[in-house]
Amino acid sequence: MHDFNAIARAYMTAWNATDAAERAALIEKTFAADVAYRDPIMQGDSHAGIDALITGVQGQFPGFRFTLKGDADGYADTIRFSWALGPDGVPSVIEGTDVCQIEDGRLKTVTGFLDKVPAR
Repeated sequence: MHDFNAIARAYMTAWNATDAAERAALIEKTFAADVAYRDPIMQGDSHAGIDALITGVQGQFPGFRFTLKGDADGYADTIRFSWALGPDGVPSVIEGTDVCQIEDGRLKTVTGFLDKVPAR
């Protein structure tokens, strides 16, 4: 049995980590070594790929933070949770929902959906 909320919180913590060494340790703890990440805008594989994605998002949105929206849910080895991205204390700029597969307590696949994006 998985603690879906703990897994989702670990995911958010990794995405919010700005220190490279801390982020690398969090990625190793949270994601399987052969993780595959896909969303409509970006994709990445392996711990190095996840680190590159996080670094890119932090560079594009400096000072923004990911937060969970509600509780995570799931069954067996599948987890679903929604998140928000924005500066602290103001409404989120981007929101999404991720559906992930879990293997040995870590995220093996992440499929992201964007629920709210800024107008272009």
